[in-house]
Amino acid sequence: MNKKNITILLSVFLGLFLLSGFWYFNFRAQAKLSTQEVAQKAVDYLNDNLLPDGMLALLVSAVEKEDIVEISFSISDREYNSYVTKSGNLFFIEGIDLNEKIVQEEVQGEIVKTEKPNVELFIMSYCPYGLQAQKVFSPVYELLSSKANMDIRFVSYIMHGEKEIDENLRQYCIQKEQKEKYNDYVSCFVGEGDFDGCLVDSGINQDEMNACITEVDQDYYVYSQYEDKDTWLGGTYPKFDVELGLNEQYGVAGSPTLVINGVVVTSAQQNCPDGKGCVVIPSMERSPEGYKEIICQAFINEPEECSQTLSSDSFVAGFGLTETDGSSDASCQ
Repeated sequence: MNKKNITILLSVFLGLFLLSGFWYFNFRAQAKLSTQEVAQKAVDYLNDNLLPDGMLALLVSAVEKEDIVEISFSISDREYNSYVTKSGNLFFIEGIDLNEKIVQEEVQGEIVKTEKPNVELFIMSYCPYGLQAQKVFSPVYELLSSKANMDIRFVSYIMHGEKEIDENLRQYCIQKEQKEKYNDYVSCFVGEGDFDGCLVDSGINQDEMNACITEVDQDYYVYSQYEDKDTWLGGTYPKFDVELGLNEQYGVAGSPTLVINGVVVTSAQQNCPDGKGCVVIPSMERSPEGYKEIICQAFINEPEECSQTLSSDSFVAGFGLTETDGSSDASCQ
């Protein structure tokens, strides 16, 4: 083959190559996903690969931001934000603004005051230190619940097996539907853990409680997430999403966590949630009197009940009503 023929062939091949390249890149440009398509691709990926059966993510909105698409989607009426590259190839469940400085606010010994304080104690129902805190909380509840909004809340993960899911749901529903009987039930349960006997002794309407448990489980997929270990936090802890929003709002990271007027109150600085406001009171004791004094600081005008003195002793961790003269900062986390 002479040089002239070789040159012709090379020219033909080069032309075909350039033509195919033009077609490929032109096609890729035409095939570029829209912002809405990128967002929907991410939501479809969530539904197909990450969420358990029966749980569905729905796209709410999609907005381009620099080199990414910020998407908002809802799961069980709760909205979440995530991020996707504009190519639609990389999905980031969470994002951190590297230009935003996270400041942990810590106020030594000062609590926001209101006319009627909101007091929330977050626990795991089988955590030994959560049980200890409930025993401390109970007499304070008896004293101040008519003057303050006082509730037991539940940490958004489980460390003590399926029995903890069962008990969390029992207590959640008793408090939700039969609150006037809740403290009687808890005061009994923390003694020996005999939930069957305590349900009877405290006069709980079990049909009403069980109907509530079924409804809550359907809303939050509690047992289905327990059965699907792929949903567990770090592959270790089953999720308990019933009060997830409050956990995230306050930065709850263990049992017990005391929150007063929307801010965590603790005696140990290391227990302050990252990036959240926190009141550190080193002298705070985990005793009925200790909890009463802290809660009474949250009133603009202290009620006369605050002048009553409760026990300064704590209780043993775990089940049992034995008092001890020592306080504790220990927690399940």
